[in-house]
Amino acid sequence: MAGHAVHTLQTLVPPVGYIPDFLTPSVTEGGLPAALEAIHATSRSRLRHELGRLAAARPLPAWTTGLGRPGDRGMRSLVTALDISSRALLEPRWAHVRRAVRDDVDLRSHILLDGGVVPLLESLRPLARWKAPVLEVEYPADRDLHLEGRGLRLVPSYFCWRRPTALADPALGPVLVYPVTARPLDSFTLNGNALDRLLGRTRASVLTEVARSGSRTTSEVATAVGIAMPSASYQLAILRDGGLVASRRDGQYVLHTATLMGLQLLGGDDGELRPTLTVGCIS
Repeated sequence: MAGHAVHTLQTLVPPVGYIPDFLTPSVTEGGLPAALEAIHATSRSRLRHELGRLAAARPLPAWTTGLGRPGDRGMRSLVTALDISSRALLEPRWAHVRRAVRDDVDLRSHILLDGGVVPLLESLRPLARWKAPVLEVEYPADRDLHLEGRGLRLVPSYFCWRRPTALADPALGPVLVYPVTARPLDSFTLNGNALDRLLGRTRASVLTEVARSGSRTTSEVATAVGIAMPSASYQLAILRDGGLVASRRDGQYVLHTATLMGLQLLGGDDGELRPTLTVGCIS
């Protein structure tokens, strides 16, 4: 059943390229059930427009042409496929996903409260660059998105690893989906001795430990790596100054998290130049 559901979704969700916006509704409350209901309620005109755009890039099966028509059961089948695939593939790891997203939201919230909007936007480096009044974002295609007085919603995503993404329709509420700063360690391709030579063995161990755990105190890092507290504090300060670690105070503790740049260093990012999405007129 799960295999059939995934096959159905692969029809509308290609591994690269355009994905219809109606599949990612902006739902702030109600979780998955509310999102599924929003998808099921998508208007026929919107379905025709977005599926037509998808069909221009890849062939679609005949059943997609009837979506949204009176009496058609295709939308309910699509929603069922989303529900089944979510429960089979995501639910077993959902606690981990929620923890990673919560850690990122917590980090960004502290940056916003401590420094304001500009430090928040600058914390998105290297995937985004704030050049007032424009936010430049690495993106699969060149495009400009003008806010025109609208706010920009930042959405951390566990499943968005290499670069941020946005809704394709500029008329929809501006949303920037970006990778969370914490990923499971088994997704890294650690560079072993090369990383040790670049950072030094102790510093590389500190960065790896912070990335492994998502959010660690100075004393936890010191204990895990086997170094003294002053040494751990010193190494973390260097990593923070180099943009590889972000630190924030939580009560009497200071918590450290690997930044995207730090994760990319551990993962051996290819450094290729990419097109940009520019988000202008942020006020």
